[in-house]
Amino acid sequence: MENFVQQLKALSSAEDFLQYFGVPFEQSVVNVSRLHILKRFFQYIRQQTLPSADDELALYTVYREQLVKAYADFVKSTPAQEKVFKVFQDVGGKQHVTLDSLKTSLPQRAVA
Repeated sequence: MENFVQQLKALSSAEDFLQYFGVPFEQSVVNVSRLHILKRFFQYIRQQTLPSADDELALYTVYREQLVKAYADFVKSTPAQEKVFKVFQDVGGKQHVTLDSLKTSLPQRAVA
């Protein structure tokens, strides 16, 4: 039988993770937030003090708890509100570019 880490490596989508850990989910939530859920899940995992790799049941339990928590974040909120990705962290998701910075980025015209 494959060990826990090998099984995790075989998972590739948010649905795969949710199904593997037995987390009930709404497809409409996953359709909108799949990458956000996975990124938040891995952020939560990195914050945990993980049990020994030999204790696969304890690892499974910690991972499942963090996935449930990550999924719940996007059931009650939106990706823009949760700001998981940098684009949403920068000035509320809006880019600020000044006219002067645009002018300086243009190539200089050769004077004839």
